[in-house]
Amino acid sequence: MDPLTERTPRVVSAVKLLRTAERRKAGRFLVEGENSVTELLNGALSNGEARPVHDLFYTEDAAERYQHVIDRALTAGVRVALVTDRAIKALSDTVTPPGLVAVSDLLDVPLSAAVHQETRLLAVPVEVNEPGNAGTVIRIADAVGADAAILAGDSVDPHNGKVVRSSAGSLFHLPVVRDRDTVSVIEQIRAAGIQILATAADGEVDLDEADELLSKPTAWLFGNEAHGLDPAIAAQADHRVRIPIHGRAESLNLATAAAICLYASARVQNRATDHG
Repeated sequence: MDPLTERTPRVVSAVKLLRTAERRKAGRFLVEGENSVTELLNGALSNGEARPVHDLFYTEDAAERYQHVIDRALTAGVRVALVTDRAIKALSDTVTPPGLVAVSDLLDVPLSAAVHQETRLLAVPVEVNEPGNAGTVIRIADAVGADAAILAGDSVDPHNGKVVRSSAGSLFHLPVVRDRDTVSVIEQIRAAGIQILATAADGEVDLDEADELLSKPTAWLFGNEAHGLDPAIAAQADHRVRIPIHGRAESLNLATAAAICLYASARVQNRATDHG
């Protein structure tokens, strides 16, 4: 059978998903590369809450390198199709396409599914515009065992290709919520009995001395890359926490601050569980 081209209707429909508005309209998004596609398919094959995967497009070169991924897609009942190099280039938003692109339903999760009485740890990046940072925070949240990541305010779409890639598969491991009303997000988190901590260079609490505080169910607010947290949002936190810098660095970037704070919370919470 001849490979599908960039003019084949199925490919044309999938290419449109590179745009945010089209993703929302279709309720689907693109997942590119071996790592991300494998984690997507693992979710589709698991006994948990499966997410429908509609298509897997691949090139001849990708078939040689990633036959195991294609076989996994076939096992999951996914429709697979060989496509031309030009078609895969149209489907990709990378400079050097890896040759594997899947079409999946959106992962949108309601806030109520992530914020409840059992929630222990949340990552809440606010107004995060840089896709790489958003994906990295999702990956960090997954790594420390957080219950969910919540992209609050006017944040980047978590289904953006760069967010998907930089999450390194973690986008498919934990609930990822997108909610544009930051104040409402904070109110619902607080209503669930979860304390809210905000990172701040001039915070009144030192992270090194906050173990008792960190043992409680916690949502961490992380600010925009360029401007940090809006003062009005930071003021709504129960505590503002500073990360002590012992060297000469002036500050830490968003992803680094998120990693330090989320790890600190997970360390204290897991120690309390182990000793409980």
